[in-house]
Amino acid sequence: METFESLVRAEFAPKNTYLNTASTGLLPARTVDAMRIAVQAAAAGQPTDMFADVEADRASFARLTHVPVDRVAAGASVAVYSGLIASGLPQGAEVLTAEGDFSSVVNPFHVRGDLKVRTVPLERIAESVRPGTALVAVSAAQSADGRIADLPAIRSAAHEYGARTYIDASQAAGWLDLDAGAYDYVASVAFKWLFCPRGVVFLTVPEDLGGITPLFAGWVAGERPWDACYGPVEELARSARRFDESPALFSYAGARRSLALLEELGLDAVRKHDLALADRFRNGLLSLGHDPVPSPGSPIVSVPGLGHRQPGLSRAGVEVSDRAGNLRAAFHLYNTPEDVDRLLDVLST
Repeated sequence: METFESLVRAEFAPKNTYLNTASTGLLPARTVDAMRIAVQAAAAGQPTDMFADVEADRASFARLTHVPVDRVAAGASVAVYSGLIASGLPQGAEVLTAEGDFSSVVNPFHVRGDLKVRTVPLERIAESVRPGTALVAVSAAQSADGRIADLPAIRSAAHEYGARTYIDASQAAGWLDLDAGAYDYVASVAFKWLFCPRGVVFLTVPEDLGGITPLFAGWVAGERPWDACYGPVEELARSARRFDESPALFSYAGARRSLALLEELGLDAVRKHDLALADRFRNGLLSLGHDPVPSPGSPIVSVPGLGHRQPGLSRAGVEVSDRAGNLRAAFHLYNTPEDVDRLLDVLST
């Protein structure tokens, strides 16, 4: 019987100490194989059914985030979906966002120009919801430093004042057991913690579809896509599929195998593994005299003032990120305690 360890080691073989999942996740061997097969089949004029892969991906993401599959749209960009949600707000609507949140989440609301975008510290999001707030838009985990939003409190406050909620799970989906059905909209890239190829993004919408007009709807958004290729689409999909973008099919072919692996491993096991490594790193930092940004329960650890060490770490074979002067390390299923100790060892010199 395969164990967590044996499954992971069979799929991942990094050539360095890779601690940069918050930027880009590593691809499993099965995913690389699937993309190779799909590309070779297309080159031979015998393409595989990659639209079936899209539907398998949609169903897998639905299971991982605990929502019915008909509430999941498949696209290619969180910014596009943020813009779509922004387009559905009335003129003058108030949008509440967190300071320093990722641009793809917040910028589309600013670009409209006729919305009232209010920004507060992450820790004050829930208490800052008020009468007249139309939407709360926030990342589940902050890209810059891994801090986790108090999602239950945000959901409760939004419900009290009749606001909708938009959660970006790009730095959470793949390790956090997120109930997407508890929020109006949840968007997530899949190339980070879901270790899929770039070009795969999911959006969950409420049962009433959120009152959004599918402005970029093409033939794939039709109730019967292959009958909707010419002229106006006569009937949009009755589900979230009306918000589908034309998919990057080779990426979705690979994503099917990545998501299947995550389901096989189980989110609980992945989260336990990731957080243990992050805590090991935090404890090691304290022993070296460094205070990381407080981010309990997150696999992302950010260390103020050490961002300048990133180039040297890379030369030493340790991949991390420099974010706003902070060194950011991210620990995922393919990392080991030895990886943590290697990073600490290089930092101590």
